[in-house]
Amino acid sequence: MAAAVGPRDRVAVSGPLEGVQFVELAGIGPGPFCGMLLADFGARGVIVDRAGRTPPADPEVDPLMRGRRSIVLDLKQPAGRDVLLRLVEQADVLIDPFRPGVAERLGIGPDSCCGRNPRLVYARMTGWGQEGPYAPNAGHDINFIALAGALEGIGLAGNRPTPPQNLVADFGGGGMLLALGVVAALFERQRSGLGQVVDAAMVDGTALLTAFVRGLQADGRWPGPRGTNFLDAGAHFYDTYETADGKWVAVGCIEGPFYERLLACLGLDGDDDLVAGQWDRERWPEHRRRLAAVFRTRTRDEWCALLEPEPDVCFAPVLALGEAPQHPHLRARSTFTDVGGMVQPAPAPRFSRTPAAAGAGGARPGRHTDEVLAELGFGQAEIARLRAAGAAG
Repeated sequence: MAAAVGPRDRVAVSGPLEGVQFVELAGIGPGPFCGMLLADFGARGVIVDRAGRTPPADPEVDPLMRGRRSIVLDLKQPAGRDVLLRLVEQADVLIDPFRPGVAERLGIGPDSCCGRNPRLVYARMTGWGQEGPYAPNAGHDINFIALAGALEGIGLAGNRPTPPQNLVADFGGGGMLLALGVVAALFERQRSGLGQVVDAAMVDGTALLTAFVRGLQADGRWPGPRGTNFLDAGAHFYDTYETADGKWVAVGCIEGPFYERLLACLGLDGDDDLVAGQWDRERWPEHRRRLAAVFRTRTRDEWCALLEPEPDVCFAPVLALGEAPQHPHLRARSTFTDVGGMVQPAPAPRFSRTPAAAGAGGARPGRHTDEVLAELGFGQAEIARLRAAGAAG
């Protein structure tokens, strides 16, 4: 396959998706996250941006943008659209982050692109999906998790629902699920020889992420409202506690032996009410107060020194984003990596034979326009005409 979609700057391509080529129409959040995952796994990608667009963060330091090249095309011009379709002819995957109907109006929808390349996996990333009453509406993570039934259950008892940043719909139910769909479609293509459309909607993905809690609810093990159940800070054994220095620790000792070991480490193993009453829901608020009083007697680091060596207490310190890369466990695992002086999450998961690699820092929009056009076969005069017409930039 031709190299028009492009090698990653300064990084040798590796990973289980080596040889896969993808085109990514520029977007924010879940679309770039999907592109980052594919690039981390060895796929070669180019981002198609539009002139004048301001990215949400500097691409050179934004982990979501790593490992791909960038060109600028005006897809509203026939010449810009034709360049994209030439890219698509050589690609395995196209990532479309637009709202329903936008790609079709531009002449780059599934019919147009798959007509040029029947092996293409056309990956669509939307909030509400391609059809349904909400399909044409704008929205963000908070809206998608609200409608899917996830947001209502997040927050402390008696308080309002609390958005968990934008991690659930954008990245868990959105970009991550789209990447899985792309890989599944590429796998199926090996048998059929044909691509297909992957339709990932963040509202659908969020609903899927609630499967476990829905099972507990159906089984009668999730009976209460927000903040009163055993996995949503309702239980004293699955919660966060403030320490003497105003920092926090997290405990999650659901199983009896883990719970009993935590009580022993806290000096509470002689308290029969606590030991025997782990699942007495009426006593959970009182039990929480007793644990909270103990945790306030030491600093976070002192609790780490006491509890981290214990294998069966289900304990961890609550770390800020800047602290996490320095923790001994994450350093030992190289969970974070340095890309061009910027500390960022390393690729995950890990592969024994075809290791993934974080590509070079992201490219500013249009940095590789001439380079990619030349690889597509455009001569210097043609490139100059595209630039002069504003079709490329």
